[in-house]
Amino acid sequence: MFKSIMQLVIIMAWVGQIHGQDLDGFPTIGGENNDALYVDNTEIYDHFLNLLAGSPSSFSTSLKYIKDNWQEEFIVMTLEVANLTSDPQIYNQLFKMLEKKTRKLYGSDINRWYKWLWTKDEMILEDYGDFKATLYAFIDKRFDRYFRERTMDSEIRLDEVRWGGVKQDGIPPLRFPKMVPAHEASYLRDDHVVFGIEVNGDARAYPKRILAWHEMFVDEVGEVEVAGVYCTLCGTVILYDTEVDGLKHEMGTSGFLYRSNKLMYDKATQSLWNTVYGEPVIGPLADKGIELPTRSVVTTTWGEWKKRHPDSQVLSLDTGHRRDYSEGAAYRDYFATDKLMFEVPGKIKKLKHKDEVLIIRAPGYREDPLAIAAKYLRKRPITHAEINGRKYLILTDVSGGNRVYNAEEVVFNDYDGSEVIIDESGNKWYIEENELIDSTSDRKLSGVSHHRSFWFGWVSMFPETRLIK
Repeated sequence: MFKSIMQLVIIMAWVGQIHGQDLDGFPTIGGENNDALYVDNTEIYDHFLNLLAGSPSSFSTSLKYIKDNWQEEFIVMTLEVANLTSDPQIYNQLFKMLEKKTRKLYGSDINRWYKWLWTKDEMILEDYGDFKATLYAFIDKRFDRYFRERTMDSEIRLDEVRWGGVKQDGIPPLRFPKMVPAHEASYLRDDHVVFGIEVNGDARAYPKRILAWHEMFVDEVGEVEVAGVYCTLCGTVILYDTEVDGLKHEMGTSGFLYRSNKLMYDKATQSLWNTVYGEPVIGPLADKGIELPTRSVVTTTWGEWKKRHPDSQVLSLDTGHRRDYSEGAAYRDYFATDKLMFEVPGKIKKLKHKDEVLIIRAPGYREDPLAIAAKYLRKRPITHAEINGRKYLILTDVSGGNRVYNAEEVVFNDYDGSEVIIDESGNKWYIEENELIDSTSDRKLSGVSHHRSFWFGWVSMFPETRLIK
């Protein structure tokens, strides 16, 4: 049903476009305002789009044109059209054509086609971004600005940017959501998973069972506006400050993915942002050196978080949306297996795809990326690690929640699993979310930004990652 409705939208928009009309803001191909676009490739794009929106009698003409004028740059466009068509005949013919032209026998396994495509250098037409803009604007006209005239304005491969199946903010972010005191959160059991944050002494808990339906929250915590971005597919919750150099960026969910990680967008420029980096990667902000500051997120249980932070606020069930917020309801089937919904480049080795790892976003982490398996840390509540020549301490509590601190030259060897840790000199240190405090002096060791991730979601971005497991 969804594809049929989508195809109807495409047909309506496309009929208007081939006659040079502008339907409710849709860009026109060959219209008076777009003469500079599609100069060389208009006919190519016409035939690919015709496979989605033309009359059945014209399909064979377009397929013949594509076959007769085949270029390697057609591969990704063929995959995108095949992914959207609801016509089984067109669908099958497109994959047969791919097999004949490439001599790869992958059938209709679109993930396998993409994985093979990404082993090669990027093969796209010079104005492929404009094709992508036109194609996906039929689904949501706001998508047009993501790609229009941005083929050369991209820090990542455009053929790796895949539609996730929803419109812009189709998975609705929670913006300044209602919170309740911990003692009023009767809907939570002690073993339910929460993502805990603390900013300037303000502790908040965002239950996984709610956040998985929204994948992003924007909130003011400790008088700082932050955006918590949950990529359910890659198992990552990263907390960003939304302000950089005095400018606040209003972030949302783009509807597109890069290496199975969700791409954010900012409302002002419609630039697309890499969720893992916290940087714009497509659009006018892509080359401006902007990077959102990160803060720590602790993946723990409600019981453990509440014990540490009895005054914590917690997300209310009153979100303004109707969802099944019961524990484990969202993405149950996806989390139950190691299978990916959207493939990523390369082979994932050393761990299973969805094994969880801890990521420490220390200075220089990109030059010396480190991931530590969550299972490893559970067995070693005190773990010392080094990144880019600096030493760090990772503490893992009884819930499996991780906290990371600058260790400097201090070595710790005794931990009560909760509030106190002892160094090798016998000094007692008190554990706070964002610092360790020496009970015998005024010395403090600061916390370090960190978060959890599925292994595949991290290593596909940083293939040279050192892994401790």
